Amino acid sequence: MEMTIVTLIISMLLFFVLFFGIGFLLNMLLRMSWIMAIIYPIVAIFIIDDVRFIEYFTNFKKAFAELGRRFSHLAIADVLILSSGFAGAIVAGITIKLLRKKGYRMF
Repeated sequence: MEMTIVTLIISMLLFFVLFFGIGFLLNMLLRMSWIMAIIYPIVAIFIIDDVRFIEYFTNFKKAFAELGRRFSHLAIADVLILSSGFAGAIVAGITIKLLRKKGYRMF
């Protein structure tokens, strides 16, 4: 299925805003500025891979081989969308750092 440029831009914007918002809220509640940037790769793996989480521990060779195969077959649009989500998580950490530096207290 082909993705139009409009769909790509909207998807990138939605992923950026989604993970910025989640990251911002987690940073406020847990007081850890980079928590979403650390968690995001795990979320991305769940989005990309169809292997159940428990299989990474019980049958890790097969699970990681399948994950590598899925990563190598990602389309450029998928990479751009996932990258914009990661950028949102990073910007959330930077924003919280700047707000704390300027004296704002969150909870």
